[in-house]
Amino acid sequence: MIHIMAMTKENELKMAKSIEELLEGDWKWYWIDFDRPSEEEILKLREPLHFHPLAIEDCIHKLQRPKLNYYEDHVFFVFQSLNPHKLHKEELNMFLGDHFVVSFHHLPSKEISEVRDKLEKTEQFERWGPAVILYEVLDKIVDDYFPYLYKIEDRLNEIEDNSKNETMEALLESLYSTRHDLLVLRNTITPMTDLVYRMLNSHRLPGIQEKMAYFHDIHDHLIKLSGMVESNREFTADIRDSYLSLNSHQTNRVMKILTIFTTIFMPLTFIAGVYGMNFEYMPELKWKYGYFATLIVMFLIGSGMTYWFIKKGWLK
Repeated sequence: MIHIMAMTKENELKMAKSIEELLEGDWKWYWIDFDRPSEEEILKLREPLHFHPLAIEDCIHKLQRPKLNYYEDHVFFVFQSLNPHKLHKEELNMFLGDHFVVSFHHLPSKEISEVRDKLEKTEQFERWGPAVILYEVLDKIVDDYFPYLYKIEDRLNEIEDNSKNETMEALLESLYSTRHDLLVLRNTITPMTDLVYRMLNSHRLPGIQEKMAYFHDIHDHLIKLSGMVESNREFTADIRDSYLSLNSHQTNRVMKILTIFTTIFMPLTFIAGVYGMNFEYMPELKWKYGYFATLIVMFLIGSGMTYWFIKKGWLK
């Protein structure tokens, strides 16, 4: 599906039915949005729009790294947005020229829809243009990163507090899942930060120099997001180390208790083993009170060792 919006010389917003009809008119600027285009619609990037073959190839092949490429009469951008329902990267391509902007995406784009609705409802058409549309789309892409990061922070607080009384295995599984989500965010935000930095330091982008303060604001948001991601990754590492240390401490405590009880029963087992032998001539074997005396000795040994371990503080 192709959406076409064009601005007349008199600052009136018009909707064109086809690209061919659009190119026949005399417009102040126009915006063409390729929304989940068919194979036939994709061919229009080559004819009649005449975009560079390498840029068209990047549009067709999904999940390119965020970048910008300069061509003769246009600049090609690759942005990465996040799926509104799950943490999954989606590609958004845009062509920017002096008097046009063309967007291309294989999946529904929440950012494009919001900017298109905003443009249709505005009453100040004179402030709009290709660079402004690019800024609005990029700004919404970056703003939509924040909710995912806030959700991850809330999840980390739940893991740290363990308010649901989950087992150690469940907590660690949730923690590693959260670290994976942070990795996805970092792999999205870092290239986007580098891209916006290149945009700020480029003198070949039409219209962007006049809107430099706005793009600086986007860059500041990306730097803030990068810092939050790294801070949360360090936080997950601290939580992981704490849980592993606690688990190791609990294991050591269990092993200590088991070792103490094993030590207590070692002399008792020795005594029982000696008097359990079936030799005919053994001292005390025929003694009338030998059984009770042996039990008393075993009780005294066990009690004495237990008291000694308690006094040492090994059973605390």
